[in-house]
Amino acid sequence: SFSVGLDLAGKFLFAILTLMTLIANLVFIEEVIYIYRKIPSSKRSILIWINAAAPVIATTSCIGMWIPRSTMFTDFTASVFFAIVIHKFLLMMIKECGGQKLFLKRFENGHFKISTGPCCCCCLCLPGVRITRRSLFWLKLGTFQFALFRPVFMFLSTVLWTNGNYSLSNLSPKGAAIWISCFIAVLTIIALWPVGIMFQQVRVLLNCKKIIPKFALYQFILILNHLQTAIINILAMQRVIPCAPPLSSPARGAYISHQVLIMEMFLITLISRVIYRRRYSELDPPECITEETGVKKQTP
Repeated sequence: SFSVGLDLAGKFLFAILTLMTLIANLVFIEEVIYIYRKIPSSKRSILIWINAAAPVIATTSCIGMWIPRSTMFTDFTASVFFAIVIHKFLLMMIKECGGQKLFLKRFENGHFKISTGPCCCCCLCLPGVRITRRSLFWLKLGTFQFALFRPVFMFLSTVLWTNGNYSLSNLSPKGAAIWISCFIAVLTIIALWPVGIMFQQVRVLLNCKKIIPKFALYQFILILNHLQTAIINILAMQRVIPCAPPLSSPARGAYISHQVLIMEMFLITLISRVIYRRRYSELDPPECITEETGVKKQTP
């Protein structure tokens, strides 16, 4: 373990970051107890999965910080977990609209705006897709495939890494890293697209349930856990981040990434507790909305 050779300042930093991870997990446990007591059973598992994203990433980062050789396994766990969270976030937006049946009833004459990121944000001329049971199924499938195939590719990369055939520093066409990374990138883009489409559709309706701050937290976790980590790893492989014996440049990059993630996930855990802790009133059924609209039209 690298932590054995730390000086006093290093040990103090490790202690603070470990304490942050512990507090984040305690906050999450308290949030789970609240969810089981106050939230309807149909939403419990989805909310628990989403709220667990930041504490799980903080925990895996803390383990990777203390045991640098476990980085591949901790990254595997965090990536697989967040792949499931992406699918759960899409399901949460549908649940907050009253479930699939009420969602289809609310938007029965509407269209999904598919000209959104990360796939088609520049293609504004694309026509909308009518909201039907079939189109909703394809959106769910778009996120579900990521939750299904991301663990498979991460498991394959871990097996190849233990055998010495997988290295992020070897990006040649003959290496496995470049191909696995490309497949994962394509799957990620395909999975993020349905979430963006659904958010554009429900953000006005679910504004009373603070869907915009919830979506922002989800985006922050995504960017910090994937994009920020990728940038730090690239800088480490290019030797921009110098080595610090006994750690090589890639190992030190992972070491820095873990420390930064712990602090970021700690803050996101606290913010998530504030946003998800509140009890929001349920939306009116579509029949009530139709009746109120008819009364307003008849009043003049």
